[in-house]
Amino acid sequence: MKGIILAGGFGTRLYPLTKIISKHLIPVYDKPLIYYPLSIFMISGIKDILIISTSLDLQKYKELLGDGSQLGISICYMIQDAPNGLPEAFIIGEKFIGSDNVALILGDNIFYGQTLSITLRLVIAEQKGATIFGIYDKHPENFGVIEFDENGKVISIVEKPTIPKSHFIVPGLYFYDNNVISLSKQLKPSLRGELEISELNQLYLQKGDLNVKILGRGTTWFDAGTHDSLLDAAQFIATIQNRQGLYIACIEEIAFHSGYINAKQLECLASGLRNTDYGKYLLSLASGEIKLKWGHNENL
Repeated sequence: MKGIILAGGFGTRLYPLTKIISKHLIPVYDKPLIYYPLSIFMISGIKDILIISTSLDLQKYKELLGDGSQLGISICYMIQDAPNGLPEAFIIGEKFIGSDNVALILGDNIFYGQTLSITLRLVIAEQKGATIFGIYDKHPENFGVIEFDENGKVISIVEKPTIPKSHFIVPGLYFYDNNVISLSKQLKPSLRGELEISELNQLYLQKGDLNVKILGRGTTWFDAGTHDSLLDAAQFIATIQNRQGLYIACIEEIAFHSGYINAKQLECLASGLRNTDYGKYLLSLASGEIKLKWGHNENL
């Protein structure tokens, strides 16, 4: 399974914050926003990752994350200079995907939940067709909305409907088989000039190859694309971390607990951060002062 993080666009909803910086580099409490979607791939066991962004911002991501080898993973980069829709990621990343299945996560999406890593690893292990998620939202009209029949079967997915058929929306995390490349090439731009992910999912639904997994109340999700949601996410992360003393989306910790790097490598990553709380936390993990079992720490 390959993974694509889509971190393009202009972030106009977050102006003036995003006038000179990509929104996916804006801090959410103590980490850049892109750490959160990256951490989701890492806890899922996805180690081969493509980041797609604009030509203006790509170098900043390279400076931040490099080629991923320091984390025991592989990160490469490609350009999407115009917001032509989410499915274009599979066309841009065709050579990267090769003959593999692929997951796509939006760079401004944050997920946190009990047993989330187990759920995602099971999805990957059983992957067939397309797998998307449904989560309850108070304002579904702002997202892709799932419509169910009287038996609870999914019958349609509509992008930003005027009158939503349910309160279950599709967050920005998707798993596809290799057919996603050819299906994405079949799509035509919508009235807003983009290839629509809901139309791609509808194609899988028509073929009987769409799986929808409902994320229950134990899962928290943020679309950190507005000032309010960005603030809500930061406050949520701060509350959890300060109460528990354990970090969310700490990519070095995930690499360590996943066995991608060892304690000495973790200590090296922390060595230049000794005067920060983040660095001290990593050093505590490397020394064994903080002892966690991966299976008991699934909210990383």
